[in-house]
Amino acid sequence: MTILDGPDCTTMAEVRAGVDRLDTELVALLARRFAYMDAAARIKPARAAVRDEDRKAAVIAQARAEAARLGLPAEVIADLWERLVEISIAYELAAFDRR
Repeated sequence: MTILDGPDCTTMAEVRAGVDRLDTELVALLARRFAYMDAAARIKPARAAVRDEDRKAAVIAQARAEAARLGLPAEVIADLWERLVEISIAYELAAFDRR
């Protein structure tokens, strides 16, 4: 089945195929993001350096601004990024502890 862009879908099968494809791509992108968390855990000199509230705020603000630029609900994206960053911090702390 050809994967259509959302606005071109006329059936739920087309919508679901597109969402499934995007979910696969999103997981691959998250794997790349978590590889950066592994690198950060390897590079940072101390466990206390893992949590950086200024950086967290900047990452969330950047996601909020990009969402607004794309016409998406900025606060929803900011909430999603808040969770993503917290999960990433927990992952990085675990990676730090493993090294």
